Amino acid sequence: MHSSKINFYLKLIFLLSFVSIFSAYYIEYIMGHQPCNLCLIERIPYALSLILITTYFVLKKNRMFFILLLVMTFSFSLIISIYHFGIEQGFIAESLVCNLENGAKIISKDELLRELQSKKISCKDVTFKILGFSLTAINMFISASIVIFLTKIFISYEKK
Repeated sequence: MHSSKINFYLKLIFLLSFVSIFSAYYIEYIMGHQPCNLCLIERIPYALSLILITTYFVLKKNRMFFILLLVMTFSFSLIISIYHFGIEQGFIAESLVCNLENGAKIISKDELLRELQSKKISCKDVTFKILGFSLTAINMFISASIVIFLTKIFISYEKK
């Protein structure tokens, strides 16, 4: 695949990652929908992709290495999204990740009681949908698409 075409696709993934993170913060802080812990974890690959793509364009070296890192990053995103979607649909039981908030800070029984009484956002509760799809389902689709697309680029480059 031609170098300028690959750069265009990397810029497109950068833009998609930026819009995804911006949208997540908009939905959280402007619209008032609180994310669960897995939703917060699902933001990490998008932030990491922004850093990776920026680093590639600054260094202008090792493009295939950065593409491979992006494939791994969005593979992680896909795995977390599938797991989260399974919890949303009731196929998988919620884990400790869904309930962690201030676990390390609880040192007394009074703090534990306050923590148990406070309302937590459950990983199985979908508080926001777009066209009937949860943000996790949308993230699953985006992550899978990026992984497939970047894998094709990587494989086609290796064949040359």
